[in-house]
Parts: sequence; C-alpha cells; structure tokens
Amino acid sequence: MKATVDKQKCTVCGVCSGACPMGAISLRENEVEVSDDCSLCGICVDTCEFGAISIPEVGHGPSEDLGSYSGVWVYAEWREGKVHAVSHELLSAGRILADKRGVELGAVLLGSGLNEQMAQDLISYGAEVVYMVDRPELAHFTDERYSKCIVELVKRKRPEILLAGATSMGRSFIPRVAAGLQTGLTADCTELDIAEEGHLLQTRPAFGGNIMATIICPNRRPQMATVRPKVMKPVRLEGRKGRVEKVELPSECFKARVEVLEVIAEQDQTAKLTEADVIVSGGRGLRNGENFKLIEGLAEMLNGAVGASRGAVEEGWMAPSHQVGQTGRTVAPTLYMAVGISGAVQHLVGMQGSQVIVAVNKDPSAPIFDVATYGVVADLFEFIPEFVKRLKRERQE
Repeated sequence: MKATVDKQKCTVCGVCSGACPMGAISLRENEVEVSDDCSLCGICVDTCEFGAISIPEVGHGPSEDLGSYSGVWVYAEWREGKVHAVSHELLSAGRILADKRGVELGAVLLGSGLNEQMAQDLISYGAEVVYMVDRPELAHFTDERYSKCIVELVKRKRPEILLAGATSMGRSFIPRVAAGLQTGLTADCTELDIAEEGHLLQTRPAFGGNIMATIICPNRRPQMATVRPKVMKPVRLEGRKGRVEKVELPSECFKARVEVLEVIAEQDQTAKLTEADVIVSGGRGLRNGENFKLIEGLAEMLNGAVGASRGAVEEGWMAPSHQVGQTGRTVAPTLYMAVGISGAVQHLVGMQGSQVIVAVNKDPSAPIFDVATYGVVADLFEFIPEFVKRLKRERQE
C-alpha cells in the first residue's frame, strides 16, 4: 500500500519528490511515480498544492464500543525481586494522563514472591490500584507467559491506555500483547499527552530523528505505548492511598514452550548506562579502540560508566551495550561528558535529558555544542590527559 497520484491534477512540479523523507517519489517524463518504499507518512499530501496526492484509507472506524474502556494502566516491570525504575517514571506520567481523563491509574505487577511493600511503593508514585499476579511460573521472565497474563487482565478490566517501558523486556513482549489485543502500539515515545477528544497523543522521533511524529489510535483500545527509561521524571509522594487487588488467572496463562534454566547477571558494570549518575562517552574522534582507554580511565576516576556513539560501536571500538542514542540506550545522568562526538541527531536524542552536558571537540561548529552546558574546544588527546592530571592533583590536595 502506498500513496496514489491523480494524473489529472498532477503538474509534475517535483515538490513532492523533494519533500519525501523516504525517497519513494521519483519524476518521470510526464508523471510522478511512487515506489514501494512509501511509508504512508502523508508529507507529500501536505506539500502538494494541487491536491494530486492521496493516502489510501486504512481503517473503517471503531470495531467495538470504545466507551466501555476506562482507566490508565502502567506495566510495572519486575525483575528478579526488584521493580525497574522506568515503572516509577511511567506512573508519574500516567498520573497526569489519568487526571486529564478523570479516570483511575492502575499498575500491573507480575512476578513471584511479591509483597505488599512493592505495591505500596507503586502507589507512592501515583497508582490508585495495583493488580498483582503472584505465581512461581513468573519467577523468570518469558514473553509468552507475561503477554498472556497482560492480555487476560486487559480483557477483564478494559483499560483505555496501557503504558510500558521500552526496555529489553518491554520490547520483547509488549508487541505480543498488542497483537493479542488487536490494537496499535507506538514504540519509544518521548512525550505523552491527552487530546481534547480524549485520544492518547504519542510522540516519538521518526525518520532517523529528523522529525517528531505524534501518533493516535482512534479506533482500537487500549491505546498502547512504550517509553524509554530516563525520559519521564518520577515524582514520589509518601502517604498516597491506594488498594491492592490480588488476581487469579487461568492456568492456561502460565503455560509456555520455553523455560528459563538460569539467569546470569551482566558482569560488565560499565555497560549499565541507564543506572549511572556519570557517563563519559567517546566517538569517532578517538580514532581507534585503543584510545578508549582515555575514556575508561576518566570514567573510573569519576565513578561513572563508559558510553559510545553509534559510529564508535560500528567501528568495533566498543560493544553495542555501551551505545548511547536513538538505536542504543537513552540516558539522563547527572553528568554526561561527550568526548570526540560531533553530535548527530540520533546521538542527541539519547542523552539530551542529562542534567549537565560537557562536550569536548576541536570543531567549534560541532552540533554537540548546541546542547552542551559547558563546551571545550580543544584536541581531546591534549585536554583529557591534562584534565585527569588536574583531578588527581586536586584530590591529593
């Protein structure tokens, strides 16, 4: 399916071809041709002043009673005895959405050995009700079991909005939930809001981060979105009141074709970027992988983690687990140092939420300086060693 061109109206002016971010529109001698690369984004429709381009109809209106759905839900990600911080961030964002809709905010907690304190913790971040499913089969994550449980809960309670973290777990099973419920899903949102008509406005980067797209799901429920960690700000308020509902689900929900035999904790502490308060990242400006020792040494002195740009990872200088950016990790530490990183849009998307950004680059026109709190225009091979010496000297004093 792709955009269609009305040859009677088309003047072959070429404006649509230049505007298409996918390069799907080409000009022939007497006509405009749209290839299968078309993503149905509609930009060409907006740019054509002759009304010659249209997008084919892909929906036929609501297929069920949307008014029977009510409430905002957040999937509270539980891993090996601990609730992931992204759940707190989403509950705080969900609290705002629920208040705008005038509905209840719920949290869904799946796991084994769950306790009341976990539920009360979720309530302190905004949940009014916590749906708790405590079963030994849920001790280790499997996308099949977890998706079956969420689908069953949604069918019973019928929330209008369901949010989850865009973590490795969320990315694995939330699409299965959407497919099971036959609804839409917007991944990697950076902003959520409620439209006047009540739809969830789901904003995310599109076309390599070059534009921000706001997406709605008008004809199906629940409206589903995932959000990367560190994008939303958690707000905790002690003394909040809520209730806990322990839910029993059919045994069919706990059957799976895959069993987890063992969970091996990640040994590389520097790769845990999303939890670090200080991150020192390197880019192509380091010239080779051997020079990343400069970054590692500085990160160690600052008790921080080591990050890398996409270019450095593609060169094989660092493992993909260290990548910061749209296709890597989204981080928001107290201090982010970008060393030898030019500042491509894809990288900025993943780190511009940091409290303090320090950029080191010898090119004064590098885009990284547009978001930096402090900029150092210098050769990193001269600056970083001197900076490390200064830190050592001050600590000795």
